[in-house]
Amino acid sequence: MSSSAVSGTSTESSGAPQRPLRRLTLELFGIIALKVTVLMLIWWLVFAPQPKPDVSAAAIAQRLAPHSLVTPETRP
Repeated sequence: MSSSAVSGTSTESSGAPQRPLRRLTLELFGIIALKVTVLMLIWWLVFAPQPKPDVSAAAIAQRLAPHSLVTPETRP
């Protein structure tokens, strides 16, 4: 009678740790997937490639050209 009780408890104890390990594994994979998703979202919002500025010679010349601040009304 005691041998059947011992064999029953050893089977139950060996089967019980597998379920928490599976649950823990799934939770850890879920947390990792969530973190990767959040990091990708942050990268996309902050570090995503921005549109390149116009670096043609005409655009640079227009930016560097002096602006005329004299209006026709202020001329003598």
